[in-house]
Amino acid sequence: MLCMPKGLSFRTQTDNRDPQFHSFIITREDGSRTYGFVLTFYEEVTSKQICTAMQTLYQMHNAEQCNSVCASSSCSMDSLASSLDEGDSTSLAKMQHYNSYDINRDTLYVSKSICLIAPLPFMQACKKFLVQLYKAVTSQQPPPLPLESYIHNILYEVPLPPPGRSLKFYGVYEPIVCQRPGPNELPLSDYPLREVFELLGLENLIQVFTCVLLEMQILLYSQDYQRLMTVAEGITTLLFPFQWQHVYVPILPASLLHFLDAPVPYLMGLQSKEGTDRSKLELPQEANLCFVDIDNHFIELPEELPQFPNKLDFIQEISDVLLQFGVPLEATLHSSESATKLKNLVLNELANDKKNGNIPSNTINMYELLKGNETIARLQALAKRTGVAVDKMSITAPLAEKERDVKLQCEEGELRDYKLNVQLREVFANRFTQMFSDYEAFVIQAAQDRESWLTNREQMQNFDKASFLSDQSEPYLPFLSHFIETQMFATFIDNKIMSQWEEKDPFLRVFDSRIDKMRLYNVRAPALRMSAYQKCGTLKEAAQAIEQRLMKIDHTAIHPHLLDMKIGQGKYEQGFFPKLQSDVLATGPTNNNRWVSRSATAQRRKDRLRQHSEHIGLDNDLREKYMQEARTLGKNLRQPKLSDLSPAVIAQTNWKFVEGLLKECRMKTKRMLVEKMGHEAVELGHGEANITGLEENTLIASLCDLLERIWSHGLLVKQGKSALWSHLIQYQDREEKQEHLAESPVAVGPERRKSDTGLMLPTLRVSLISDMRHIQNMSEIKTDVGRARAWIRLSLEKKLLSQHLKQLLSNQALAKKLYKRYAFLRCEEEREQFLYHLLSLNAVNYFCFTSVFTTIVIPYRTVIIPIKKLSNAITTSNPWICVSGELGDTGIMQIPKNLLEMTFECQNLGKLTTVQLGHDNSGLLAKWLVDCVMVRNEITGHTYKFPCGRWLGKGVDDGSLERILIGELVSSASDEDLGKQCRTPPQQKSPTSARRLSITALTGKNTKPNAGQIQEGIGEAVNNIVKHFHKPEKERGSLTVLLCGENGLVAALEQVFHHGFKSARIFHKNVFIWDFIEKAVAYFETTDQAGDNEEDVLLQKSSYATFFRYVNAINTAPRSIGKDGKFQILVCLGTRDHLLPQWIPLLAECPAITRMYEENALLRDHMTVNSLIRVLQTLQDFNIILEGSLVKGVDV
Repeated sequence: MLCMPKGLSFRTQTDNRDPQFHSFIITREDGSRTYGFVLTFYEEVTSKQICTAMQTLYQMHNAEQCNSVCASSSCSMDSLASSLDEGDSTSLAKMQHYNSYDINRDTLYVSKSICLIAPLPFMQACKKFLVQLYKAVTSQQPPPLPLESYIHNILYEVPLPPPGRSLKFYGVYEPIVCQRPGPNELPLSDYPLREVFELLGLENLIQVFTCVLLEMQILLYSQDYQRLMTVAEGITTLLFPFQWQHVYVPILPASLLHFLDAPVPYLMGLQSKEGTDRSKLELPQEANLCFVDIDNHFIELPEELPQFPNKLDFIQEISDVLLQFGVPLEATLHSSESATKLKNLVLNELANDKKNGNIPSNTINMYELLKGNETIARLQALAKRTGVAVDKMSITAPLAEKERDVKLQCEEGELRDYKLNVQLREVFANRFTQMFSDYEAFVIQAAQDRESWLTNREQMQNFDKASFLSDQSEPYLPFLSHFIETQMFATFIDNKIMSQWEEKDPFLRVFDSRIDKMRLYNVRAPALRMSAYQKCGTLKEAAQAIEQRLMKIDHTAIHPHLLDMKIGQGKYEQGFFPKLQSDVLATGPTNNNRWVSRSATAQRRKDRLRQHSEHIGLDNDLREKYMQEARTLGKNLRQPKLSDLSPAVIAQTNWKFVEGLLKECRMKTKRMLVEKMGHEAVELGHGEANITGLEENTLIASLCDLLERIWSHGLLVKQGKSALWSHLIQYQDREEKQEHLAESPVAVGPERRKSDTGLMLPTLRVSLISDMRHIQNMSEIKTDVGRARAWIRLSLEKKLLSQHLKQLLSNQALAKKLYKRYAFLRCEEEREQFLYHLLSLNAVNYFCFTSVFTTIVIPYRTVIIPIKKLSNAITTSNPWICVSGELGDTGIMQIPKNLLEMTFECQNLGKLTTVQLGHDNSGLLAKWLVDCVMVRNEITGHTYKFPCGRWLGKGVDDGSLERILIGELVSSASDEDLGKQCRTPPQQKSPTSARRLSITALTGKNTKPNAGQIQEGIGEAVNNIVKHFHKPEKERGSLTVLLCGENGLVAALEQVFHHGFKSARIFHKNVFIWDFIEKAVAYFETTDQAGDNEEDVLLQKSSYATFFRYVNAINTAPRSIGKDGKFQILVCLGTRDHLLPQWIPLLAECPAITRMYEENALLRDHMTVNSLIRVLQTLQDFNIILEGSLVKGVDV
């Protein structure tokens, strides 16, 4: 299956019958790998029965094709291929080109493969050995020894080279050299990266490499099997120190195409048919697919792919290495066939010298001496630049020297490939060393012993992701936040933790040694992250190590020799690979063998086993570890079993996929829920936050990917690249057809919100279809994958994701039409558990739609609710409103007369923070007592309440014609059903502790807060602002709430100024704090201060002048703000400009304080005032930016 992925192939003498080399890989369940190297060639079919059957089949095929009207040539070839036992449709298509196969005229050939299996990827050495075997079969002269001798020699007498050493062994005609990196070097990789870069191009390769790092689904596509293997191995080699953890099948046999249905990350290679267009290739999953068309140098990337850190500098560094070796940066047409022909030509010349080839000739001639001459070298370089083909120049030299010269040139090219390989890998490894140089500081070593760690692995957090991300540069966060969630990174960290109990993983040992070496040279402070890009400094060392091993051979294996064989068997016949004597090859050498002793062979076999286990790094304990990890997500799906393809095994594999998807869903929703609730617990004063907005967004993106994979599993019918959106569209079509036939279904939605006055927000129509229409109306989203992700985010924010998906899956007829029986969505019990896990996400608030789609236009609805008992429901004046959010404001909008409700559209405001409400005081009924303002986002359904409870009008309350109201998110009816225990605290309220006494809760008609409670409230308000600035910038939320909200700084200072304030009414006139402020200003204007210290006097005068300027600016502002509103603006400006600590002592020493405050007032207590100043001084270090609605029109 792996030697001939498409089965037997037939050719005639008119077809191309050049031998083809390819390799493959087998990954076992424990993660260990075995490499196979295959040379496929064609032998003449000598059986008359097979030739007759082929002619009959061809005639039948021709007749079928003639009778078929609409069948294309490719379709009819498939029909013939199916009639053969795994026949090759491509070869038969070529036969059809010549109209017929005539048994009397044509010679029929069939494919045959010779394969060499090795524990390590010695690709170049194995390829040379197989090519020499093939030449021995096709050569006119028989090989020096029977083929069994060479095969026995490589199986039993050629050991693996020890780490850090090179080995020479012997093929049929010439010696072959292989080398193995040392224990502190990068692991062995023998696939030419030069070819990978030539096939893909530098830019494309970096993009595909990023997709592999983020564990997306990678599908390689090429006509050439070896190209698939070279690209797959090349890219995974560059992952060091990380290792691909999921399904890895670089060459997917035709009989295993159903594995493309696997709902897990994979890296697979698919052979393309000649002339097949990409658009005709129907793939079950494309939402998260990276499609790599190797032959056409074309890639399709998933949407929203983050950029690799320092991508431009990284590309420049790689391009410097490539150009040094003459490799083009753009993808070029690459002919592997021509390269194979060239090597065949070289080997033909070597085979024709009629020598064993193991003993080199010692003859030296003038041409060989001149070859190293500088003048000759310069002439050659000049000829190359001017386009003269030097290799065609006739220079007199003996035949043997010509051949050896070609051989040396070939070895020199091979050495250059080795050097290029290791230098490119060093550049990639250096990048990871720089990116993760401090990773050890963030590893959480929670368990005391190995057993407890293995037992609790799934429940434990092993890496402090939030702290690690906070230590990174901003541009790198999108990539890194995704990467640290991958299985390969989790396994890397697991290996690090396991290394405290057992021997280090080989990859980890090399990586840690590089980090230690870098720290030794850089001597850098561990807390500081280097911002400058650092190039790799070990390129020359790495290249020299390989060159030394290849120039000076450390070990030489035993020569092939005659074996004790039966005479007459395996007789040489040119062009036919003989039937080998299996009994000779079944066992290793014995004591009777004069070439080697039993003890030496036994020791070599032990060495081979030891080296093999060292390479794989799996002792019994490690096997147990891998089996433990295999129980975690994705491990049991890592590699399909290629040996057993019975329907029962396929069904069992799909059942494992179903179980794996359900487990992944449980783990993802649990983490999203626990970490989000943990974040909110911090706002309630319990512990520390362990999730950031970036991390939250990464988890939600991961959930979107999971849903796409679930909807792709077992898919039969799909429109577009997104399986989920395709299902939604087909559901929408069916529902809309039914709506035309019947009445519209009753909208599902929250209850109407009633106020005390009976006024309410109208019911918001909520349904799966209406949410789909919202997404379809968003012109910003261009693709089906983008629409599906937007719909998931919207449903999650509305807490309707589980309900919507349940409604979608309730249409069982549609599900049966779209999905195979084994599909996840048709497994009832697992589907119900899946929906239950998604339902648990309703316990927390997500703003994943609002915060991502910031530029869309959103309809809003607002309702103004007056207090009818005490005032008019409708004012005769002209009211207006301005709604502000974290992303902007609406500007002033006039409210239609006699209406308390209005709708408007504007660009997404984000989370709403303030409403400015006012009127122009015209008409007879100008006074207006407003209870609150309600504003609702008509897409997300989020409703905000802006409490007021104050008058708007001249001569009433504080005479304000406009008020700034602070909003809070109102819980929906569905939230209330979940119970108070799991309800999210309102996002717009400032963080507070539910266990402490709320200042505002104590300010009722009969209860006033005491001095201690007021001081505690001040400390809490200031502390919340300090916490705000210690959060990452994107996580801070609204500062307006912390200043002007329920427990904000303004409210706390109001309590200070109200404490001990004398009778609220003097001669039936209300007295406000602002009256005291204005009296203080009047005093400062008229008094001249005198003091002993001239500097203090100047400082005091400066403070007076500043205070006067700010108060005057507020009084003269073109706004109809009341006295309490003016005090709020003064506090906000004083906080912004860090002037409050200067102003408080001035007010406390003002003579007016004795007239307006009682003796026990806080402002008349010097110790309290000094304490208040010290608390306010803690805000001096922060750059406070006020929302525009707070200080609009005040020019200071």
